[in-house]
Amino acid sequence: MKRLVLLVILTTLFNSHVQSQDEVTKWAKIVKKGKEELVTYKLEFYFHDIFTGKNPSAARIAEASVTNSSKNLFGAVFMVDDRLTVGPDLNSKLVGRARGMYGSAGQSEADIIMMMSCMFLDGIYNGSSFSVMSINHVLNPVREMSIVGGTGLFRLGRGYAILRTYSFDSTTGDTVVGYNVTISAPAE
Repeated sequence: MKRLVLLVILTTLFNSHVQSQDEVTKWAKIVKKGKEELVTYKLEFYFHDIFTGKNPSAARIAEASVTNSSKNLFGAVFMVDDRLTVGPDLNSKLVGRARGMYGSAGQSEADIIMMMSCMFLDGIYNGSSFSVMSINHVLNPVREMSIVGGTGLFRLGRGYAILRTYSFDSTTGDTVVGYNVTISAPAE
């Protein structure tokens, strides 16, 4: 009898919180659209991750207890505000900035997980950005990362970036990486 009473009470409480299907879906709608027309953008630039000098663009902000004894700095987290330029020279034309963070995510490989936005300051791309969230296998000569969204011209964008390390200073950590990016976004 006690079980039956408890079951009736629980059923009553549950049913009082269940809303009709119309009430549940008021906050979300499915908008069906015909065939999507996409614009594909191809960008090439250089990313400068600089730890040295009077104005470094990358800083180590956190670490795990095992970081310094790990061969790959596992658990270290870095914040960046890196220059994006037309050429590999740090003083070549500035076209944007990469802001975000990355962390050493590989215990046995030199892999980093990157979460950053590449924001552009030049030409028709001024004010547009795209976001990267992906594993970067930094020791591979060529690697691919996911583009998961964007703003401005790249709104609702998706694509990929092919990375090639141009230079790396093992003493300082200063790195220059060439980016070849393909982004497809809906035409306005």
